[in-house]
Amino acid sequence: MRQRTPITTGAACCAVLLAATALAGCNRGSEGSAAAKGRVGIDMPRTDTDFWTAYQGYVRKGVDKGTVAALPLSNSQNDVAKLVANVQTFTDQGAKAVVMAPQDTGAISTTLERLEKRNIPVVTVDTRPDKGQVYMVVRADNRAYGRKSCEYLGEKLGGEGRVAELQGDLSSVNGRDRSQAFASCMKKKYPKIKVHELPTNWDGKEASGKLQSLLAQHPDLDGIYMQAGGAFLQPTLALLGQKNRLKKAGTEGHITIISNDGIPEELAAIRKGTIDATLSQPADLYAEYALYYARAALDGKKFEPGPTDHGSKIIKLPNGMEDQLPAPLVTRKNVDDKGLWANQLEKK
Repeated sequence: MRQRTPITTGAACCAVLLAATALAGCNRGSEGSAAAKGRVGIDMPRTDTDFWTAYQGYVRKGVDKGTVAALPLSNSQNDVAKLVANVQTFTDQGAKAVVMAPQDTGAISTTLERLEKRNIPVVTVDTRPDKGQVYMVVRADNRAYGRKSCEYLGEKLGGEGRVAELQGDLSSVNGRDRSQAFASCMKKKYPKIKVHELPTNWDGKEASGKLQSLLAQHPDLDGIYMQAGGAFLQPTLALLGQKNRLKKAGTEGHITIISNDGIPEELAAIRKGTIDATLSQPADLYAEYALYYARAALDGKKFEPGPTDHGSKIIKLPNGMEDQLPAPLVTRKNVDDKGLWANQLEKK
């Protein structure tokens, strides 16, 4: 059974929320029932990476099942000004709740303040706004991404060597969390590993360009940490291939690579031995619980900190709550695990 942790009760069958199937029985297959609670505005942050394309697909499936009644989905295309405009359109259209994934977590605070004044609850996905009230943040523990990636590289390299870190956008809490945790871990546990920090703004071309310059200066590179496989995987593998540095794991000259996202292409690369590991960011669970919490907000439910029955932990933030979903490490040992969302996606 998949109990959540609501501390207030609702009406009818959704009051107990004993299982995901119970939630489905209350919310899905009934557009009229969902619409009666109010429509939800949902903004896609971008669809230029495989991860976010998969997330959008899962969101559409959840909406189609009737978890919430949604306004037409918008796409802010990694542009906070477009996100602000899209949210304004949602409110003009009568949205009673909003789901968003702001990539610039500092610049969205004014919009969140406006929504709070209008009593419109907000669920953010993957990112935690620096300021501004949110009903719930749905994301993985991004500091754990950085720490686990550090530990994997540190152990594989025997505590010595040279590593390139393809950082995300440092104006994003995700980029900051991953980078800070990675740096702190390396400094504490593996001081003999030299880390080259390469900010990329989550841009594959920028990552490739900076990695190319680094390889020209330091051809003895031993490892790479990619903070977003959806953005960095293909440009990185293409560059290493051009430089004759794309060696399979276990062979001489192989550069140890760990990534974050868990898209099907990363899993395929692990099977081929061109990269070694990734941390699987749960696109399916992001969508499922974004819609779940949007519906819960419309139902007036509240949550308290603590473990959940779906393997996560809710923590209290200065500006709301955050459900930290699990993100497992994927290596050759478990790359074929049927529970990984990317393996489920590949079979569809």
